[in-house]
Amino acid sequence: MTIPAPFALHAETVRPEWIDYNGHMNVAYYLLAFDHATDAVLDHFGIGKDYAESQGRSMFVVEAHLTYAREVTQGDGLRFASTILAADAKRLHLFHEMRHAGEGFLAATAEFLLLHVDLADRRAAPFTGEMQARLAAAAQAHADLPRPPQAGRAVGQPR
Repeated sequence: MTIPAPFALHAETVRPEWIDYNGHMNVAYYLLAFDHATDAVLDHFGIGKDYAESQGRSMFVVEAHLTYAREVTQGDGLRFASTILAADAKRLHLFHEMRHAGEGFLAATAEFLLLHVDLADRRAAPFTGEMQARLAAAAQAHADLPRPPQAGRAVGQPR
């Protein structure tokens, strides 16, 4: 299987209701847009909404980190590049870049750690061997990409 690196699976437009009193996209909607990009990746691997409904297992975000580089405003097109940073038996480490579709500048990034969960007992559960292999292959293909400088950062202020 050929794995594109990074994935380009999602695009959308900044909606009027996403604009705050500063005239740019509100922080909450960055997370929503990145959630849509995450859903696109999960659907690509067959572990999205249909999987949750049919298999009783799903992916839960257990940690998230967003960075903001440049503002976007109403009507701006957004495109997302998604990279699998790592995957193991139960976890998926995912990174997204949000870029302005017309001008190409980096607007924001998101880093998520997701956990595969059995919905019946609400506990972590291993992926099937086939799914684990597919995710590991994507992580291996993406391992050759430069590591995003925002990945692994922590919130803090210099002392």
